[in-house]
Amino acid sequence: MRFDTINMNKMKLIIRVPFVLILLLIASGNALAVNKITVATIGAAPSLDKTQEPQKIVNQVITFWEQQLKQVLPDRPDLIVLPEFCDMSGAGDQYLKVRKNQVLDYFASVARINHCYIAFGMKREESQGVWRNSCVILDRKGGIAGIYDKNFPTIGEMEDGIKAGSAAKIINCDFGRVGVAICFDLNFDELLEQYAKEKPDLIIFSSMYHGGVAQSIWAYKCRSYFVGSVYKENPSEIRNPMGDIIATNTNYYNFTVARINLDYKLVHLDFNQAKLIELKEKYGSAVTITDPGKLGSVLITSEDKNVTAARMVKESGIELLDDYLNRARDFRLKPGNLK
Repeated sequence: MRFDTINMNKMKLIIRVPFVLILLLIASGNALAVNKITVATIGAAPSLDKTQEPQKIVNQVITFWEQQLKQVLPDRPDLIVLPEFCDMSGAGDQYLKVRKNQVLDYFASVARINHCYIAFGMKREESQGVWRNSCVILDRKGGIAGIYDKNFPTIGEMEDGIKAGSAAKIINCDFGRVGVAICFDLNFDELLEQYAKEKPDLIIFSSMYHGGVAQSIWAYKCRSYFVGSVYKENPSEIRNPMGDIIATNTNYYNFTVARINLDYKLVHLDFNQAKLIELKEKYGSAVTITDPGKLGSVLITSEDKNVTAARMVKESGIELLDDYLNRARDFRLKPGNLK
């Protein structure tokens, strides 16, 4: 009995050690080193025969998305982003009454079978008579990870009964923190400033319009990757936290897929250039330093599974971009500097 008790105690110790190591890794900045995910975006919408009965339109929508998703599923994406109102294309109230959750349930089955997140836009009845323009994010099991309701519907949408949301939601996924914007939202600094404070790892943009330079502004201001899925003739693009396009669909293919690394930090070049050289000398190909030019800031990405970007910059004494900007703000207010 004593022998069994000793063995059981050893087993308990063995079980506890990994948890202790996990805590130590988190404390040392090593958790989630090289957090790479595969992201897909599809810029498409079904052309519906609205003369058909509503259930046939629902079937047509599901068949359309079955074909579209086949283009990206072979890449085993962690996240697929689809456009605003991706199942509607002008279908009316009778369609919505019959559709109910049929399209949502279809996407949930795809997410579950393929072990991926899917973000898609839909017109959603939140409660009796309260309609939202929503982006639904499904998790890898097909459950709802979160729902974002468009904060700034157009005047036409609101006249048509869509109610505005009021929250800049951060949705927690297993790969990181996600913010969402829908179409017209991209015009409003009020929403951008809320997300800029939160600095999500990634922003999903489900839309009918592109937004042009606003996409890059959002990515850079929020220090976030930005994945846009936009209707048809407009490009659907993936941007890095500097606002640069790293993947886009084309006139030939309406989808694009990219592998992105969420283990990154942004730093300004001021006071850091010599330290960046030392960082590269120390880590070599295990660190990527991306300079977009003209901006004065660079993106540091860890390729080392044992050392995070956060730890790299800390041990090298490199000042983060936002810390430097805040220091400049404070220095400006010191006696003699502001007149």
